[in-house]
Amino acid sequence: MRTPTLADHAMPNASAGSAVLPRTEPGHPPVLTGDFRRDRSAVTAHLESITRLIEALPPRAARTAAQQRDARALHAGANALRRRFLAAHAERVYADLTDGLISHPRPEELAASAAVHFPGLVPTSGQLADDARHMQRSKEGWEVALGIFFQAVLSAPTAGNHLLRSMLRPTERARAALLDYQRTGRADLGVATVTRQDGIAHLELCNDEFLNAEDDIVVEALETGTDLVLLDPASHVGVLRGAPQTHPAYAGRRVFSAGINLTNLYHGDISLLGFMLRREAGYIAKFVRGLCLDDTAGDGWWPDADKPWVAAVDTFAIGGGMQILPTMDRVVAADDSWFSLPAMEEGLVPGLANMRLLHPTGSRLSRRLIFWGRKLRATDPEASLFVDETVPADAMDGAVRAAAEHLDHPAVGANRRMLNLVEEPVDLFRRYLAQYAYEQACQLHSPALISTLERTWVNRNRGLGGGDQR
Repeated sequence: MRTPTLADHAMPNASAGSAVLPRTEPGHPPVLTGDFRRDRSAVTAHLESITRLIEALPPRAARTAAQQRDARALHAGANALRRRFLAAHAERVYADLTDGLISHPRPEELAASAAVHFPGLVPTSGQLADDARHMQRSKEGWEVALGIFFQAVLSAPTAGNHLLRSMLRPTERARAALLDYQRTGRADLGVATVTRQDGIAHLELCNDEFLNAEDDIVVEALETGTDLVLLDPASHVGVLRGAPQTHPAYAGRRVFSAGINLTNLYHGDISLLGFMLRREAGYIAKFVRGLCLDDTAGDGWWPDADKPWVAAVDTFAIGGGMQILPTMDRVVAADDSWFSLPAMEEGLVPGLANMRLLHPTGSRLSRRLIFWGRKLRATDPEASLFVDETVPADAMDGAVRAAAEHLDHPAVGANRRMLNLVEEPVDLFRRYLAQYAYEQACQLHSPALISTLERTWVNRNRGLGGGDQR
């Protein structure tokens, strides 16, 4: 039997201009009173009723056009109510979920707790798990509610700063691996390795099946590796580099990064929390600020363990790879390497590049890179705006080592902290990340994303690997 749609239950005698409420609609959304307890009860009850209606529909891929319209209307109503409730109560919601700012949940843990204590405000773990089994085009799009939630939390100064401090804490995997890394000077993280030599810690990405493209698994490994470098007293400087590849197209050559794994994105295997937010507020933020080990300073927090970093760019740095470069203290590139930031061809917001590229490159070049996919060679004059040193490919090892040794100096730490304080104030970072959470969630679940990927990537690049090797 066909599932009834909202349109099926409109009153037959209603005039075309009248607003008739179908009996399958959840009714009018509650009016917020400003009282947290009352609003919480009314809002969660209403959101749960909307959720039941959405879940009563067939899966997205099997819906009729009318059912698709119904689903969009239900989601829109729910999201509007979520925004209103969180605009009024985000600080209180976050305080409740963190035991008055005592606990330090990461985004996935925070969202899971919110789903239990504020039903309907964010998707449940079951809803997210079900969506994760689908291609990107067939997902319900529950992550948009997560984007709204984290936009509100990060926009709230007390809650947002607390969450960002929590994200700068070392991961449990890094803590568990630290003693062995300190003893041996090496950690194998699967798709990444960390090797310490004479005080220089080399964090190498080795996802060679996909030319060092990033996905959720890679982000987790890179954050763990970054933590090990920052926690280890014997590691004075970090070097980020791509490992030699086994991929037939680049066998034996090092590759810095092919950006986001677009094949995984198309197939629905890139998540908002595990990739998008974790990447920006996790390992890349730790490149800039280091680790937060002591949370007693309140809003006046400062990193407790930070170190200088060198990026060694071999072959290419595309998309997410290029996004990393402004956070580095020294960028050394092979003279045959190249760079691009194809945001328009991916259909996504390129992380924090919109903010971080403005300082070194200015508005015009930033727009050419982001909107027009401008491709730069390491030897192009414009590349010097984010590349410090260009050397022949066979001289990379020596140049990288010399850069790292130069940064192993007692005056570097204080000066890089002061530079970062001016270049990227914590409040600016927090407010950007708040809007990014929402914008990226919407982009991930927009019809335009799939059509963009199919037009610019999937059909043209089958069999070449998962990243964007343009």
